[in-house]
Amino acid sequence: MVDLYLVTDDALCLGRPLTGVVESAARGGVTMVQLREKDMTTRDFIRRALEIKEILTRYGIPLIINDRVDVALAVEADGVHIGQSDMPYEYVRKIIPEKMILGLSVETVEQAVEAEKYDLDYMSVSPLFFTPTKTDLYREWGIEGLEEICKRSGHRVIAIGGINASNAARVIRAGAAGVAVVSAICSAPDPELESRKLISIVRQAKQHHP
Repeated sequence: MVDLYLVTDDALCLGRPLTGVVESAARGGVTMVQLREKDMTTRDFIRRALEIKEILTRYGIPLIINDRVDVALAVEADGVHIGQSDMPYEYVRKIIPEKMILGLSVETVEQAVEAEKYDLDYMSVSPLFFTPTKTDLYREWGIEGLEEICKRSGHRVIAIGGINASNAARVIRAGAAGVAVVSAICSAPDPELESRKLISIVRQAKQHHP
């Protein structure tokens, strides 16, 4: 289930330990967690991944590792998420177990069309709206762009970028299988409460727009 997908960002946790924020979000109902660590050493990334995995296992929530296929394999994560500048899809597919979840970010229509050839568990459309966590992007999809991709793609589509409680229902109504959030949960005063609110919004929207 990709209804509510938390993507972690240590810097946005308001000085709180990431493990605590993740556990709060898990209690609140997030359905998948992607551990994203851009600046850690491999050894530290593995250590943190194991900490997060231990928490998520108790809640039955899949752990996805961002970018680092080696770390995902080392900690036996549930999945790996790759972007356009990471290891190419063909190589990732060769080396990960068949059961491992594989997600891919697309930032242009051309990348989305190319991804139709791939065996993916989901495709992440980024960014839906511009957001301070992603400053190196030149366009946003917007709701109309998301609707178009959802109509054309055979993959489950997850949207990310600027999504929060005020617009999550619109994202689902546009055809997304789920919403991915960063600051909406990581920077929330109460990550558990915010997660409960978001998962409720997403599931209600799905009931009305299956």
